Amino acid sequence: MTPDFDDLLTANKEFATDFAFGGFDGIARAGVAIVTCMDSRIDPLRMIGLQPGDAKIFRNPGGRVTEAALEAIVLGVHLLNVDRVLVVPHTRCAVANNSEEALREKVTASAGVDATWQHFHVIDDQVATLGLDIHRVTSHPLVPGHIKVGGFIYDVDTGLLEQKY
Repeated sequence: MTPDFDDLLTANKEFATDFAFGGFDGIARAGVAIVTCMDSRIDPLRMIGLQPGDAKIFRNPGGRVTEAALEAIVLGVHLLNVDRVLVVPHTRCAVANNSEEALREKVTASAGVDATWQHFHVIDDQVATLGLDIHRVTSHPLVPGHIKVGGFIYDVDTGLLEQKY
């Protein structure tokens, strides 16, 4: 064991002293699934007034509806009580404000290794891309028509959601 994670393990021990989710069945108590970005400025549960255990959360760069996100949504809808899906990218997102080339150059400079082969799935038009992602969910054959799907942009400077779809 290395001391690299000692601060986090110490915090975890403190967290566990009053841990209240032991034995929880893992369903989404509020029936919500959220697909959002990995950005640390986003607190997916608190931004919509939920608590741990209320929602299923899937995070990735840009908050995109990828194949893995669709897999999570399908499982959530059929096995975990999900009946509402929010797709939530955000303002000032790195994958929406950089070109593929710019991100590759930045990663190459940081890594000291050629990153021109890495794909970063940049977003040219965030609202149009959100519409495509909403369509990916609503047209999926394993997502029933009664599932409510909404597309929102989260403003990282105000904390507000704006519904686009």
